[in-house]
Parts: sequence; C-alpha cells; structure tokens
Amino acid sequence: MSDMKDIQGQRDYRRINIKKVGVKNISYPVTVLDKARKTQKTVATVNMYVNLPHQFKGTHMSRFVEILNRFHGEINLKSFHRILEEMKIKLQAEAAHLEMTFPYFLQKSSGQAQAVGMKEYLCTMHGSLEKTDDLVLEIQVPISPPVPSQRSQGLPRSLGHWGRATIRLRFKHFIWIEDIIQMVEEVTSHDLCWPAEESCTEYTLSVESITTALGRKLENHPAIAWFSILVENLSQGYNTFASLKWQDEDTMAVS
Repeated sequence: MSDMKDIQGQRDYRRINIKKVGVKNISYPVTVLDKARKTQKTVATVNMYVNLPHQFKGTHMSRFVEILNRFHGEINLKSFHRILEEMKIKLQAEAAHLEMTFPYFLQKSSGQAQAVGMKEYLCTMHGSLEKTDDLVLEIQVPISPPVPSQRSQGLPRSLGHWGRATIRLRFKHFIWIEDIIQMVEEVTSHDLCWPAEESCTEYTLSVESITTALGRKLENHPAIAWFSILVENLSQGYNTFASLKWQDEDTMAVS
C-alpha cells in the first residue's frame, strides 16, 4: 500500500487567506463602569475573531474564551485594549477584533409621582487592533414622547416609543455612558411635543430635525473625535430614518 500524503503539513502555495476566524454569541457576565454606582454588573454577548495570515495552519477556538476569562469580566478601555493585544499575539494574527453588546441600566423617574424605575439601553463596544487600535462605542437610546399632563377626567393615554437614536462614537478621552445618554435625552425630550389639539395625530418633529439637533449637541463635546447618528421613527407598517456623520471640524450633512 502506498504512503498517504500529509496534506495538512504541506506548504500552501495557493496563498488562500481565511479572512476571519473566531467565536460568536458568547454569553458572558461582565462588569462595566457606572458613574453613579462606580460599577454595574450585566451580561454581554461577545464576538471575538482575528484575521489570519495565509501560512497559519489553524487555531483552537477555546483560546479565545481562555483570553476572555483572564480578565474576569472587568471591562473598561484599558482591559478592552489588552484583550485585543493578547488575541493578536497569542493567535499570531494580523488583526484582532472584539465586540461586546450588553444592556446598560439607569434609574429614571417618571410621571407626576416621580416614581423611580430602571431604564434599559443597549450598548456595544466595537474594538479592532491591527497596527493601531480603534474603538467605537454604540448606544441605542429609546425616544419616547413626554407623557401629557393629566386631565380632569381619566388618565393620560399611553404613548409608547416614538423611535430610537443610535449613537456611534470615537472619543479622544474617557466619557461616561450616562453622559452620552443624557445629551441625547436632553434633545429628544424637548423636541418631542404632545399635539396641541385632540384631532392632531402626528408629532411636529421629524427624524431630520432630531438628527440635526443631536449633531449640534454632540459636536460641542470636547471628548468626542467622531460620531455617527441614526434616528428612526418606528411607524406602523414602515420606519423613517435620517443619519449623519461628523469628524472633528468637518461639516455635518444629514443624509
């Protein structure tokens, strides 16, 4: 019987690159920074992947989780960079990528009685490290009209969510998640108005006006180097949207 060729051990002359390899949808407990309470425990969905050179023969997927475990779920700007560094070095990768999506909770008061409840915001940290690192923070902020004042008869009607604003930004130095949320809600809570007449069924604002107002608000923050905004109105049967990108002193343009 003739000897079988060792295909796996042969040199690859075809230079076929696997662009990305990694693990997705890891459910992982993490601790993130909280301005009011110092830290907040939550659960993240984690994606970890690397770009491999063509000569690399493969990697054990368990090594991704091993790297993540070494940081014990403590997530901040420093640890995020160190995770990317370890992924790139340990896996001999050309570039490393890390995405963490997690619900972030803030105490909010609502209604005439100022009842305190928890409001949820979906956050994602997108990190990449090749020659330099790049970190983008994404926050989805629900947009809800303010509840109208209670009339003499009955309770005010429930308005639900008008839509959402998705903010993505790069920053020059640290900025609290709460501060970004507050900036967004300062704009949306003022621009959303209850119709003056009972027969009116539409709000006077538009996705364009909210997007422009948010852009003007965010461009004045000294910590922000770049941002994009997507404002969506979740209408019945269809959605309307407007988007905007800004960098340093570039002119903003709504699209």
